[in-house]
Amino acid sequence: MRTKSLKKNKINVITLGCSKNVYDSEVLMGQLRASGKDVEHEAPAESEGNIIVINTCGFIDNAKAESVNMILEYADKKERGLVDKVFVTGCLSERYRPDLEKEIPNVDQFFGTTELPQLLKALGADYKHELLGERLTTTPKNYAYLKISEGCDRPCSFCAIPLMRGKNISQTIEKLVKEAEGLAKNGVKELILIAQDLTYYGLDLYKKRNLGELLEALVKVEGIEWIRLHYAFPTGFPMDVLEIMKREPKICNYIDIPLQHISDSILKSMRRGTTQAKTTKLLKNFREAVPGMAIRTTLIVGYPGETQEDFNILKDFVQEMKFDRMGCFAYSHEENTHAYLLEDDVPDTVKQERANEIMELQSQISWDLNQEKVGQIFKCIVDRKEGGHFVGRTEFDSPDVDNEVLIDASKHYVKTGEFVMIKIIEATEFDLYGEPV
Repeated sequence: MRTKSLKKNKINVITLGCSKNVYDSEVLMGQLRASGKDVEHEAPAESEGNIIVINTCGFIDNAKAESVNMILEYADKKERGLVDKVFVTGCLSERYRPDLEKEIPNVDQFFGTTELPQLLKALGADYKHELLGERLTTTPKNYAYLKISEGCDRPCSFCAIPLMRGKNISQTIEKLVKEAEGLAKNGVKELILIAQDLTYYGLDLYKKRNLGELLEALVKVEGIEWIRLHYAFPTGFPMDVLEIMKREPKICNYIDIPLQHISDSILKSMRRGTTQAKTTKLLKNFREAVPGMAIRTTLIVGYPGETQEDFNILKDFVQEMKFDRMGCFAYSHEENTHAYLLEDDVPDTVKQERANEIMELQSQISWDLNQEKVGQIFKCIVDRKEGGHFVGRTEFDSPDVDNEVLIDASKHYVKTGEFVMIKIIEATEFDLYGEPV
């Protein structure tokens, strides 16, 4: 006779935060599937399973609040008998485990960012070393993230990532090539290289910045057509990467390089190791080396001590540089960071006003740049069909954060997961409208 305890367990993995967390969830699910477990990513409520794993973010206040709310929601569901077990992993758990265990005792167990084998054991699975690089991808079939290193050695004053992710540890070129080959066999056409700091890659293993050599190896992987670079750092950028980007058609003419600020006094307090003059020269070198490359950046406003003059310097810089893509965040005062010792003296309302002002300026820049694309033909990858449109991207756009190319599905049919040549017929600030040619 069957009892409740004999029902088949189903594990639901919920991911919050950045693409690095998405990657970690995919590795976890690959391991669980290899142990014969029934696992799904963010299953719908009616079939969400009885065992919940929440992979949390602990980066800034908003992200922490979202993670805590998600934990509380499932702790409550467990209380009401709707789920049997709740496990929490990821950055928030790494950073605040003692507090979380005390405040939310209904969670079965909390795990840090380096405790995958222990988490698997709690879920009744074994950690399989031979599964190196094998994951259950959660992204559309045509692209996948490739995490080339973990952790960060940079001393940025505002950032809690080293507290949660530890020191920089690079993966070997051989392992990454093998992982890329496995992804390509499963139909992945675009690799998005991620790390806390892409430009630091290889210093620990090869005693030199080795991103260029890694790219030379990855472009040889059959089936991969686009390789995209995310999260570069402006200090010590390996300039050979630009030469490879220009020469190799597989490497997208795109780079994501978070600059955070540009006022020299703020950069110094942020411990960024650079200046306005050096950063401006670096960006000029980028554009000279790879004409037409898209540069994405992120900025922080409202950092302790940021004056109106500092903000005006930043605004003028944004206007002058005309970044292709940009995100702007209000500073979040994070305990145990170097900047936490400073007075968080910019009022929240001022922080938000400044962030809005920067993004308003950027939306005008983006509108102008997008108008220049009207009439041009671009190679696009089609990610999905949504409502009345097929949704694609050019090589100058990363998923979820950048422009999208919308193709009217009532007039045209394109295959999702495939490349197609698209003529841009109309453009707004953040979207392009096109038709196949």
